[in-house]
Amino acid sequence: MLDSIIRETAEKPNAAIIWLHGLGADGYDFADVIPELDLPQKSAVRFIFPHAPIMPITVNGGYEMRAWYDISDLHLDRNPDIKNIEGNSKSVAELVDAEIEKGISSERILLIGFSQGGVMALHTAIHYPKKLAGIASLSSYFPTADTMPKDGINAKIPIFFGHGNHDNVVPPALGEKAFEFFKANGNPVERHTYPMMHSVCIEELVALGKWIANAF
Repeated sequence: MLDSIIRETAEKPNAAIIWLHGLGADGYDFADVIPELDLPQKSAVRFIFPHAPIMPITVNGGYEMRAWYDISDLHLDRNPDIKNIEGNSKSVAELVDAEIEKGISSERILLIGFSQGGVMALHTAIHYPKKLAGIASLSSYFPTADTMPKDGINAKIPIFFGHGNHDNVVPPALGEKAFEFFKANGNPVERHTYPMMHSVCIEELVALGKWIANAF
């Protein structure tokens, strides 16, 4: 089981959000943003912020850091590291399993991810065998579209896309490509863009909070 930071908005949570960080960060990266979501006061949500494993990253000269998968090409949608994406996706799925075992319905579990974490959130949720509430992909992309099971139970899952118009790490065009892919697939999707670089902003978090409240 991935080591994780746990935050709860109330006793006896009846919903869960698994939030996956980006390359080189850790579970603490988003652990303090919960108040910025401005969720309804009655919300009883368990937030899980897991730490990715440490591995060498090819484009960073083999330097070891927390990562969900390796990056060997600066063109991020080329040659994705399917082996580690799939392997760590299973670890994220174990976190979902654990919340279900604690009594939370799978339909009240959301996956959120930033950058690499967004790739993992999309890949994991789409392949998960029980119906989930939704996915939020922040400043991210979808390099594993070819592996998507068209008839999976989460094939039409709702998705929130957020991206900075000036992102110099994950080009906005890649985020838009992912959005258009799922829109064409018939998923309930919404896309929000902001005048920022590879980051999140208050406006995005407020919009995300409204989407979360609606999903639950």
